[in-house]
Amino acid sequence: MKVAQILGSKGHTVVTSPTTASIAEVAKALSTQGIGVVVATDDQGAIAGIVSERDIVRGLADSGAGLLAMSVAELMTRAVVTCDPETSVDDVMELMTANGIRHLPVVQDDALVGVISIVDVVRALLAREELNREVRRAAG
Repeated sequence: MKVAQILGSKGHTVVTSPTTASIAEVAKALSTQGIGVVVATDDQGAIAGIVSERDIVRGLADSGAGLLAMSVAELMTRAVVTCDPETSVDDVMELMTANGIRHLPVVQDDALVGVISIVDVVRALLAREELNREVRRAAG
């Protein structure tokens, strides 16, 4: 299974934020949208970084409530690991594991086209395993 198939089922919606937004604004977006990451974009709309719930919790532990007034640029992870729609689910799982991350922006032709999470990967793997069981039963 490829990332494109996952995005085909879950959609291509990505919540982004300018790097000048406050962490309070990002926290509100994470909460209201029910998501785990916001992709930070520069003035041209290119990926500048990523901010996750985990980043905010660690930032609060380090900086206290003052973190909420900080800008996205001050907290975001700048080295963003991405994949493309043709990346296999197995390769995505390896990328996430090797980099200790739970979300991957999906980029095609330098454009952000989606985000997949570890939950999306697990669902895809479970669906693949169920299909394999059905095939074995039918062949059996």
